[in-house]
Amino acid sequence: MTFDSTTLGSTAINGTAIEVTDLTKTYPNGVRAVDGISFSVRNGTVFGLLGPSGAGKSTIIKILTTLTRPGSGDVRVAGVDVVREPAQARRRIGCVTQQSGVDPCATSREALTLQGRLYGLNGRLLRNRVDSLLERFALADLADRPARTYSGGMRRRLDVALGLVHEPDVLFLDEPTTGLDPETRTDLWAEIFGMAAVGITVVLSTHYLEEVDELASTLAILDRGKIVAMGSPSQLKREAGGDALRVELVEPPGEGKVRKALAGVEGVGNIVVAGCGLSARVERGAVSAPYLVAALESAGVRVVSLTLSAPTIGDVYLRHAGRLLRSAQEAPSR
Repeated sequence: MTFDSTTLGSTAINGTAIEVTDLTKTYPNGVRAVDGISFSVRNGTVFGLLGPSGAGKSTIIKILTTLTRPGSGDVRVAGVDVVREPAQARRRIGCVTQQSGVDPCATSREALTLQGRLYGLNGRLLRNRVDSLLERFALADLADRPARTYSGGMRRRLDVALGLVHEPDVLFLDEPTTGLDPETRTDLWAEIFGMAAVGITVVLSTHYLEEVDELASTLAILDRGKIVAMGSPSQLKREAGGDALRVELVEPPGEGKVRKALAGVEGVGNIVVAGCGLSARVERGAVSAPYLVAALESAGVRVVSLTLSAPTIGDVYLRHAGRLLRSAQEAPSR
């Protein structure tokens, strides 16, 4: 399939695919899933959403895709107010959920044809669109086989193809590469790049940090319904500052013992201990590392190895949302 930018809607003209202002959502049980967030997404870019379970990612996507109404705030997707004109908004967006919605008894050709008809396509236009998608997503040889005979990667490619039948302005991808082998994941990354290159905006919600680092033009990290960090991956990594320190220990020492041992080492922060692993931020890694090892050894915390590296998206995530991992996993889904 060759994406044609002339088929895109108003987002190709005004440059903004998504505009969210003062968005809130509180569920009947009192959980405030979205707490007054605002952001905009440029047309033809990949926008990444990161955050622990319960941070509000799913609720935001449900609002943007008209599956739930916001408590307050303004939301426009592809130039359409999703609250006042939900039917028109749905014609402008595609959505690929984490769980496949493909009928296992239907062939890929049947599934794509049905999806197209639901969006009002028919005749030669629909046949050509289906053939193009089958070819683009390497499903042509499987077109007349039932989906139950497909591998997980094949079904995921069909899921994405279904989201593109009507050539949406904005495509929402929820954990699109979960369970895929590395080769299939790389192929899907290439497809996502291709969509953005011709003006389709992609909203990517994922737990794979390297995925948003590779794909996203802009990344938002959520913390209990609020955006705590937003920018390009390279910008956020620069802002993290210092060096990322990772230490492998002989045995689990307990976080309190480590913090006490390192209290006198200048420039060490964001200390996290998990099992035999220790991670921290160090302002001047090469200078501080020997003092840090000496302080640990003096406290009876034996070191196996130590590595220093430039900040990664994982370090950025840990800085802004890592402390919430345990509590958020215990919280209700948002």
